[in-house]
Formats: sequence, structure tokens, C-alpha cells
Amino acid sequence: MSIVIHHNPDCGTSRNVLAIIKASGETPVVIEYLQTGWTRAQLLALFAATGLTPRTALRTTKSPAEELGLLDLAVDDETLLAAMLRHPILVNRPIVCSPRGVRLCRPSETVLDLLDRLPPGPMWKEDGTLLIDTEGGPLD
Repeated sequence: MSIVIHHNPDCGTSRNVLAIIKASGETPVVIEYLQTGWTRAQLLALFAATGLTPRTALRTTKSPAEELGLLDLAVDDETLLAAMLRHPILVNRPIVCSPRGVRLCRPSETVLDLLDRLPPGPMWKEDGTLLIDTEGGPLD
């Protein structure tokens, strides 16, 4: 099984995660979910694998969640799931699948637990934050 990243190229965290995966020597399968959309089965499987629910996977900022009335806690999971299928941007990202597990990789260093090899250091996030030191170990 190769690594799969559900990626939004406009998202800094998603770009950081993709760069970390590539720097580790992996060639991930990149799914730009804003273009491909989601299927119900796909979302349910990802949520089950990550331990997320539609509510905890809901992207509440820089998405139409508020204008669609989805922030109200009375909105049930079925309604959230239907909205995510219509508006893929509502799903928080990036979600990474690897032989070591499936995770929503926020913050971006969460992806390190899913890799067989850490990228060589030093490595920085787009914002200039040091992610991996010169010895190639993650920062605590």
C-alpha cells in the first residue's frame, strides 16, 4: 500500500504535509478532493479509520459551514455528511492514509507518525518553523 494524501493545494498545512511525505522518499498518491469530490462510502471509511465524526471533521473556517448553518450543534451527522458531499471544502484536510494508519494531519507534523522513514533534516514548514532538526529527528 502506498501513501495517499487527500490534498488541497491552496492549504499551507496540506502543502507542508505533501512536502514532508515527498522528502521522506515516498511518492504519494495525491487526491485533490476539491476537484474529485467525495463519495459517501469514502468519507465514512476515512472517518471510521481516523476516529473522526462528520462534526469533528468539519472545516469551520474558510469554508461555507457557517453560512450553511452547519455550526449549530443541533445539526446531525447525516446532514453534515450530505453537506460535505455537496461541498467538499467542508472536510478538514489533509487526510493521509499509509500502511501505518490514517490521520487528519493537523498540525502537519502529525504525518511523521505515518512514515516509515523521517525526512532528512533540517526541514522547515512554509511559515519558517523548524520541523526536523539537523540530526533528522522530529522536534518535541
